Amino acid sequence: MDKLSLYLKESYAELVEKVTWPTWQNLFDSARVVIITSIIISLVIFIMDLIVNGVLKFIYNI
Repeated sequence: MDKLSLYLKESYAELVEKVTWPTWQNLFDSARVVIITSIIISLVIFIMDLIVNGVLKFIYNI
């Protein structure tokens, strides 16, 4: 039980004293980048799907 208590105390101390947390502005900027990138990638996949769907319909109709 002493080991668990020591582990929890050291973990808390490390989170409070040693970890550098991002500012709110950095957090929002990162979230914005992730959202925009996700939208772009989903649009690229959607366009590729439309193209492949059209090609396969053309091939199957021959």
